[in-house]
Amino acid sequence: MRTYAAICIAIALACLAGTSEGLTQPPEARGQEVFAEQRCVLCHSVGGEGNIKGPLDGVGSRLIREDIVSWIVDPKAMTATTGADRKPPMRAYPSLPAEDLDAVVAYMLSLKEE
Repeated sequence: MRTYAAICIAIALACLAGTSEGLTQPPEARGQEVFAEQRCVLCHSVGGEGNIKGPLDGVGSRLIREDIVSWIVDPKAMTATTGADRKPPMRAYPSLPAEDLDAVVAYMLSLKEE
């Protein structure tokens, strides 16, 4: 009986540990957090939340990963390349940690046209 109880306790502890550390959130969920942490809503909106002058709804249907990375890391170059009229130009995030950049890009790519 003690062995059975010990096994049940071990399984329960493993499950509890898995919920906080063993399971990772999807990259787009982390990207949404980075989007909020970086205060992107000051210039952009998603789903009507944030600055409506810079809507990002559907951006995942219009741009490829490399273009989104370029807009985040070097928006001045993208503005020159695309001829987009951006005044003031978007702030660059060249030193955003790679994990955060990947997460934000995953979030942007998840924003598909409905």
